[in-house]
Amino acid sequence: MFENAEVIYSYTRAQAIEDGVLIDVSHTAEDAGFRIPVALTTAVWMDCVDWPIDDRNQDIEGRLWDVLYLAAFEVRRNRNSQRIVFQLLRVMRGSNQLFPVQLVLHIGGGDHGEPVITIMQPNED
Repeated sequence: MFENAEVIYSYTRAQAIEDGVLIDVSHTAEDAGFRIPVALTTAVWMDCVDWPIDDRNQDIEGRLWDVLYLAAFEVRRNRNSQRIVFQLLRVMRGSNQLFPVQLVLHIGGGDHGEPVITIMQPNED
């Protein structure tokens, strides 16, 4: 139906990373067992990884590792899925209480059709 349709606008994954809409975490993701590029949406980055906290036991690298480790675990459990919903327990800002955060891991095609992973909030897909 749309094979001959004119493309009006396209926004590539590379542009989204360059613009800061996606945060490329592929280097750390390799250590967690991922073999393809991984990016987080800015919303996931700000909510689950990069936020100020007054606890010496919490840091950006540790929180990023938590997201990627749990994502990798869920990928192994759901090998044939392109969309995986998983849950992360996150420390509530300003307290030591934990609360659940639901995230979505989507495996799709990159700018050239290569497999890529995007981790996002459920309302972002």
